[in-house]
Amino acid sequence: MTIEIGFLLFNGMTQLDFAGPFEVLSRVPGARVHLVADSLDPITADTHLRLLPTVTYDDCPALNVVCVPGGPHVESVYENAAAIDFLRRQAAQADYVTSVCTGSLILGVAGLLDGYKATSHWTSLPLLAHFGAVPTKGRVVTDRNRITGGGVTAGIDFGLTVAAALVGETAAKMIQLGLEYDPAPPFNSGHPDVADKEITDAVLAAMQDRLDTRFKRAAEFA
Repeated sequence: MTIEIGFLLFNGMTQLDFAGPFEVLSRVPGARVHLVADSLDPITADTHLRLLPTVTYDDCPALNVVCVPGGPHVESVYENAAAIDFLRRQAAQADYVTSVCTGSLILGVAGLLDGYKATSHWTSLPLLAHFGAVPTKGRVVTDRNRITGGGVTAGIDFGLTVAAALVGETAAKMIQLGLEYDPAPPFNSGHPDVADKEITDAVLAAMQDRLDTRFKRAAEFA
């Protein structure tokens, strides 16, 4: 049986939000992965890496899994009526509706997280409440058929969680071993719960303008 998996691509997305889970889910037995966008023109990620969509919204088949990555420019999707309609249409019949990082804000704008526990990048987690979601801290949060991943690198953990939901824990463990996913970060600084305060403060200061815009735009679409 073919498992249809689709990733929504958009300009300014964070490529690792997509690339981590893509690497995992493309290895799921029977998976066929679609990279979905407005057109087949190249998508430019936030670090200028270019990605090639494989299908448009209108030509995408019914998906078993729909996944929305995040990035510094998720707000550009909020007003993209075609993208929001695509997500709503696919979510109505998908087995799993999912996101990584601030992609959960896009799901929220589409009205797909109302009443669900969900997570996001730690800087944006409170914004989920604007959309009726229950902001929940976690690397991966599962609530019924909604699976959301935390910030950026959580995409691999997220992908393995989705893989286990699709084909079982044994198959997911085999994928994990094949990828040699055995993280041992050189610094204990990957979340504000454990990072030094001066590091957290510096990151927030560097992101302040972007966060101000994100908080304002989320309130507008609540």
